[in-house]
Amino acid sequence: MKNYSPRLFDLYKNNIQSSLKEKLNIKNVMELPKIEKIVLNMGIGDAKDNKNSLAQAVDEMKIITGQKPVITKARKAISNFKLRIGDPVGVKVTLRGTKMYEFLDRFISISSPRIRDFRGLPSTGFDGRGNYNFGISEQIIFSEIDYDKVNTIRGINITIMTSANDDYHAYELLVSFGFPINDYKKKKVSNG
Repeated sequence: MKNYSPRLFDLYKNNIQSSLKEKLNIKNVMELPKIEKIVLNMGIGDAKDNKNSLAQAVDEMKIITGQKPVITKARKAISNFKLRIGDPVGVKVTLRGTKMYEFLDRFISISSPRIRDFRGLPSTGFDGRGNYNFGISEQIIFSEIDYDKVNTIRGINITIMTSANDDYHAYELLVSFGFPINDYKKKKVSNG
């Protein structure tokens, strides 16, 4: 297991870097965009009242990512939602390195085709700084989840953070991995 390297990492090193150098006209390999981390976030509206719901969300996120999630807590009190500071509101996981590439590989090849009426992820999820954000409405698209043990269908927000400085470079990086993003309309790319 010492010499193990994820399939997508090998693909990046051997194929994607050279194609990105040509496509983006970058001479230095160190300037090429790369995926730095993936953050998964699951909000739980009834986490304060229903401890079982919070525990199930933690278990599901642990199964999906292979890493123990952190319970996120409210930073502000909102009286309309009966929410106090410090109440649990969701769970999140930050993936880096091998687990990040393994999750990305499973998502691209297994989970995304299982999304109902899937026609690709929207290209509007880029934030202007090279990060891509999208949501999934059902956690049951992940094959690791046992459908019979699911009490509630929950959505997951996924953010892919790259070292790219703009959206176009991040788009080209993700598409070269085989990420199912709809056509990205080429805008003026600021080199600042």
